[in-house]
Formats: sequence, structure tokens, C-alpha cells
Amino acid sequence: MASVPPFPLDAAAGGAQLLFRQLFDAETGTFTYLLADVPSGEGVLIDPVYEQHPRDLSLARELGIDLVACLDTHAHADHVTGSWRMHQATSCAIGLAAAARARNVTLPLAHGERVRFGGRHLEVRATPGHTDSCLTFVLDDRSLAFTGDALLVRGCGRCDFQQGNAHTLFRSITEQILSLPDRCQLYPAHDYSGRQVSSVAEEKAYNARLGGGADERDFVGYMENLHLPHPHRIAEALPANLRSGRPSDADHSQEDDWGPVERSYAGLPEVAAAWVAAHRDQLTLVDVRSEAEVLGPDGQVPGCLAIPLPELAARAAEIPTGKPVVVLCHSGSRSALATQELLKRGHNPVANLRGGLRGWQAEGLPLEVPTPTPT
Repeated sequence: MASVPPFPLDAAAGGAQLLFRQLFDAETGTFTYLLADVPSGEGVLIDPVYEQHPRDLSLARELGIDLVACLDTHAHADHVTGSWRMHQATSCAIGLAAAARARNVTLPLAHGERVRFGGRHLEVRATPGHTDSCLTFVLDDRSLAFTGDALLVRGCGRCDFQQGNAHTLFRSITEQILSLPDRCQLYPAHDYSGRQVSSVAEEKAYNARLGGGADERDFVGYMENLHLPHPHRIAEALPANLRSGRPSDADHSQEDDWGPVERSYAGLPEVAAAWVAAHRDQLTLVDVRSEAEVLGPDGQVPGCLAIPLPELAARAAEIPTGKPVVVLCHSGSRSALATQELLKRGHNPVANLRGGLRGWQAEGLPLEVPTPTPT
């Protein structure tokens, strides 16, 4: 189990015992949500995006969160879920409505069930109508709800494909979502206008499709006249999501397969010092510290190519291309910048040495330290 983060974490609900993060994928307008019970360190991820897996995994690791489940509010038609990738990386459960009949699901969900993480839980509410397998996840104290595409900020999901039905969606929203306390904050799966959150009270009053006293007749009349084009990724996304995001044999590829590369929350590829030391002959190491530092008392990793950071752009051609490149400095900060520079120049594969020379020293790995010149 991951260690609990050694720092106080903000809370959106339930006092200081809940960590909550809202993440965004700009290309698909998708929100992903990370929740964790701080005392136990256990958490869940809601509606992950396949391409954002490195970001989500890195954030969970950096915050010390042990993911117990990846949950999807429905089988999406506009992006591929990252649930299978997260399951492969962390062994977390894959949660989706049993009604979706998707493959690789390890936690089939039905109305009224609970998904527990540490001392907290999410209540599962069936909210079909956009699709017949849509779910809304409600936090145990009813302060937060994750509505998927059933209810959006000032809108709702369409009802014209994937077993959609406007009558069903109206009842789902009014009976299962707008029946929550007015103060309950509502977090959608998507928004394309920068709106991040709403509340039950707001949607009751201002949602153009079903708020302000609109009845089922008004809602159905609105929804049946939208005439929207189909999502442009539906042919790719829906079959993949019915596999829980697992790639087919034809499109499966292994990222960073030259080593155990992990990406930071900022997206930087990194490798651990112990692995680098064990595979030293298969790598090119580039030390971007100044010449004075390389020859100073901190020493250097044996066999490094020394190119100070200010000279990197002019001397990048000196770096061999036959092996993966690992860049290092004193702490990993300057080498992070150098790694980004090399990636921009098309030098791949390349990764930063996590923790830099300090991390190398902390693990007791071999260093060359120059002999002091007698005075």
C-alpha cells in the first residue's frame, strides 16, 4: 500500500479527511476526478482518459494514494477510458455499470451499491437516459456528486444514440440527482466552455432543459429537436470502452519500453537511480552540471558525458543516438530542463535521472570523486 502523504491536504467535503482533485483533458473536454481518504491513503479515480494515464498515475503516486478502483460513469463515445491502463499499473479494480456488459470489468456496479475507499464511500445511483448504463456517484455525506453525462452544467447528455431515451433521462435526473440536497456540488464528465462545477440548487433554477419549472413534456420536446452530429471518435471510442480501454492486439504498443520510465505529474519521463546503475552499459548518461561541479567534491557518475546546460543546445549533436539517454544534474532540476530540450529536438528516448546526483548518493551508488590537488 502506498504511504499516506506527509503533508496536510485540502478537502472539498467531509472536513480535512478527503483529498479531491479535478483534472481536465482539453482535447475531449473530459473531466477526471481523484478522491482519496487521507487517513488510509486509499482513493478512486473517476472517468480517466487513456492518453492522460501518465499524468493520473504520476499524481496518485506523488500524493501517496493507493488506488482501489477506477470508475467510469458510462461507456463513453467521445474518448477512450484509461481504466485498463490504471488497472495494469496499480491492480486497482475496474468499475462500470454491469448493464454495459463490457469486458475486463472487475467491479460490475448496480444501483444502490457502494464503492469504498478507506473510511469513505461513493453511493452508486443508476441514471440511465443518455445511455442505458449511466451511473452517478454520490459521496457518502452527499456534498459531492459525479454525474457523468447524465447532467452537465446547464445542460445534459444527448439521448439520440446508445439506447438513449429522453423520458428516462428526465426521470433519472429529477429523481436521482436533483433530489440531492440543494448544496450538493455537481461535477460533470464534460464541459466545453470552462465550467467546472455546479450545484443542485443552480441546476434546478437555471438549467435550460429541465430547470425553472420545466416538466417532462418540455424536456422531451427540447431533447428531441437537438439534431446533433455524432461524436467524431465514436467508432474508435465505443468499441474500446466496451473492452474497458484495453488495446486490441492490432493497436497495442508499449510506451517507454526501453526501461521502467515513470512520468511525473508535469509529464517528464524519469528513471530511478538504482535501475540506471544496474543498466549503465546500455545507456548514455549526460551530466549537465557546470565543469566546476563535475570536478568538485560531489564527484560524478562514472562514464558520464559532461555537457553543461548552457552549452547543451550547441553541443546536442555530441550525444550518441544508439542508446537511451539519461540526463542528470545535482538534484534533477536542471536535468529536467535539459530532458525537455532534448525531447523538443527529437532526441528520443531520453529521461531524467530522478533525484539527480543527490538521489544517486543517497542510495550509495558508485561515484568518481577527484583527488584533491596538493597545495
